[in-house]
Amino acid sequence: MRFVGEVDEAGKAEFLGHARALLFPVDWPEPFGLATIEAMACGAPVIAWPCGAVPEVVEDGVTGFLVDSIEAAAAAVGRAASLPRRRIRQRFEQRFLARRMALDYLALYGALSRAEALPAAGG
Repeated sequence: MRFVGEVDEAGKAEFLGHARALLFPVDWPEPFGLATIEAMACGAPVIAWPCGAVPEVVEDGVTGFLVDSIEAAAAAVGRAASLPRRRIRQRFEQRFLARRMALDYLALYGALSRAEALPAAGG
């Protein structure tokens, strides 16, 4: 393991595409974690603390591992190669492509607008 620092946009896909895993030891209530889906887009497993939205983004044992200690994270690095990179990319495509997310938002907005059109109960 080595610290590389910031990777620019041009080098991100190659860097993550060859990484054994992305370590994401964020211990605050991260609202989303864009770095996690960038890694999954490149087929890299994510090893992360289950804080904030991380458990909604990282599927434990499928797209990475949710861990609660440095020791567990280190052990997960050794298991990262057991996760098929192609499957990680497929899950990214199924869940996080812009088109998929836009369609989900449209469906949600449609359901909300239909719900608002219903008369209030008891009124």
